[in-house]
Amino acid sequence: MKFLLDMNVPRALCRALAPQGHACRHVRDAGLARASDSAIVDAAAANAEAIVTHDLDFGPLLALSGRSAPSVVILRLRDCSPEHLAVHLVRALPEIAPALVHGAIVVLEEGSVRIRDLPVEPSE
Repeated sequence: MKFLLDMNVPRALCRALAPQGHACRHVRDAGLARASDSAIVDAAAANAEAIVTHDLDFGPLLALSGRSAPSVVILRLRDCSPEHLAVHLVRALPEIAPALVHGAIVVLEEGSVRIRDLPVEPSE
């Protein structure tokens, strides 16, 4: 998998994911430190990366856009240390990777994973 870490996610998470064979870059290293969420979405889509964030704004942004990419993983964990985030993300990857490849909003919480496929269909 390829990941783009948002500003609110520690860069050290990239170092934790690399030994697992995942490509990862941080928005700061990608020149997107002051970019809008929309610009980050565009950059991630252009590079086939899933966004990893604590920011709840990405879910509605993608849901309302009608886009099927990029995917986003929203981390809702109490312990935000890179090691803890890496353990939970790597543990969840077998379950969430297929959805991330096809386009999804994933919420990763202590003890639960929620997956919403993209594009989100409007309610009738």
